[in-house]
Amino acid sequence: MSDPEHPEHDSELEEFRASIDNIDAALIHLLAERFKVTRKVGSYKVDAGLSPADPGREDEQVARMRRLADEAGLDPEFGAKFLRFVIDEVIRHHLQVNGE
Repeated sequence: MSDPEHPEHDSELEEFRASIDNIDAALIHLLAERFKVTRKVGSYKVDAGLSPADPGREDEQVARMRRLADEAGLDPEFGAKFLRFVIDEVIRHHLQVNGE
């Protein structure tokens, strides 16, 4: 007997899942590119004697991400939390480069 919550073969569900998998892969590749650039920023900041954190820039970026999320039909709070997570990871990398 077939379990409706676990269909043996559901081509529509498989198509949705394939799209999600492709989007997830694209997100990972985009994040990898972003982190390549932020590593360069981190190296530059170390060489220039700058702080790894820039609260003013971070605030601007969070506001921008909220706006972009809202325009895209996403919860602006999600956009802010996502960017905050990324920023925290960037700062962690910068601190590692700085030996802190």
